[in-house]
Amino acid sequence: MNRLPRLVAIAIVAVVLVSPVIAQSSPGSHPRNEDAALALLERTLKHDRVYANRISLDCVSYGTEETTDVYFQFVLRENHNAKCGGDPETSPVVDRYRVYRRSDKIERWEASNDTWHRYNPAKIRQHRESAAG
Repeated sequence: MNRLPRLVAIAIVAVVLVSPVIAQSSPGSHPRNEDAALALLERTLKHDRVYANRISLDCVSYGTEETTDVYFQFVLRENHNAKCGGDPETSPVVDRYRVYRRSDKIERWEASNDTWHRYNPAKIRQHRESAAG
């Protein structure tokens, strides 16, 4: 009958030793690489249809402007070509975003006051619509 307390103690020790390994292997614990950060940004913008009334995302290109240990900063530019129209000698900036490595946090740069703000699709759509009208 002394075996049961010993087996329980071994099981507890095993759980304590294995738990940190399991926690470290969870998807949110590893920093996101540049490709994953860009994929998150693209999925988010498509899902939220932020630019639906302004420009097709097929006519936007993404570039990396800055890479830090904390985030990737991307610039969205208009593609000017036969399909998308516009002067092929230019590629105006649509927006700038930061995607954080260790979370799903996305920020958008507001040129009017040179500050970064938490991604808010409703606010971006509202800003775009008021700028167009």
